[in-house]
Amino acid sequence: MPDNSFKPLDPLLHSELRLAVMSILIGVDSADFVYLKSETGATSGNLSVQLDKLQQAGYIEVKKGFKGKMPQTVCSITDRGRDAFASYVEALRSYFPTQ
Repeated sequence: MPDNSFKPLDPLLHSELRLAVMSILIGVDSADFVYLKSETGATSGNLSVQLDKLQQAGYIEVKKGFKGKMPQTVCSITDRGRDAFASYVEALRSYFPTQ
C-alpha cells in the first residue's frame, strides 16, 4: 500500500528567494551580497529582508566588513541551515510519486 502522506514543508524555505539563496549557499563556502543579488535577480531591499529572516532563524551567518574602502556583506550557511535545507528537500520528495 503506497504511503500518501505529505511531509510538511518549512515555510521559511518555501519562499522562492530564500530557497534560491539557500540553494546557492549550500554549494559554496560563502557568497557576498552583490553575488547573491546578481544570481537571484532580487532587489537590494528584498534580498536584505530575506537574508535577515534566514539569519534570525539561524540558517545563515552574515558578516559585514570592508573590502578595501567598500562595505561588504558576506553570507554563509550554518549547520542548522544545512540540516533545514536537507529536511526541506526530503519533505519535498514526499510530494512526488514513487515507483
